[in-house]
Amino acid sequence: MASRPLHFIWLLDCSGSMGINGKITQLNYAIREAIPEMRKAADDNPGAELLVRALTFSAGAAWHLAEPTPVHDFTWDDVHTHSTTDLGAALRMVSEVLKTPPMPGRALRPVLALVSDGLPTDDWRSGLRAVDATPWGKRAVRVAIGIGEDSDRAMLKEFLANPEQEPLRVNNPKQLVAAIRWASTVAVATASTPTVGGDHQLAKPLDRAPTVTTGPAGGDDDVW
Repeated sequence: MASRPLHFIWLLDCSGSMGINGKITQLNYAIREAIPEMRKAADDNPGAELLVRALTFSAGAAWHLAEPTPVHDFTWDDVHTHSTTDLGAALRMVSEVLKTPPMPGRALRPVLALVSDGLPTDDWRSGLRAVDATPWGKRAVRVAIGIGEDSDRAMLKEFLANPEQEPLRVNNPKQLVAAIRWASTVAVATASTPTVGGDHQLAKPLDRAPTVTTGPAGGDDDVW
């Protein structure tokens, strides 16, 4: 049986604050380190064709990797910081690819993975409404990672759109690597697993907890 496309989309905060204490450097490192895990997750789910994209937001939003790229061809070019945190622009942009078309009708639920360290600076709720108004946005498996104490937990939880699910908060590089790895693999496994009632339902919480150390520093020198 032919595999079904599974679209995995990173939504990455590249605001100026991500340049503080090496956060953007560690984010680039964490995604690069997660690629072998993503490939293994894809190999473990032969019914899914895992396709990766990445969207960044700072002063506006832009596709960092615009074409849905098979995970075995996926490589990572570093992202860089700019100024503000225009999450709303990113959500409106991603909503355009969550329509059918361009999303094929036979796709599996997409994965939306949001990583942010601060407060949005534009009208992010209108962007979230745009995502929720698309058929694939409502069904998406969503994960949210907040970097540091200043991350907007309420916004991240609203993005998840499920009261049973909590955003991850990471406070150091080690925790960020673990969280990115978790988002890259567990979310893929969840999206590629058939659900009761089929794929045509609202998003459900992920069924496995992340293996992220939640201590104050996790033994690392850098604490965000």
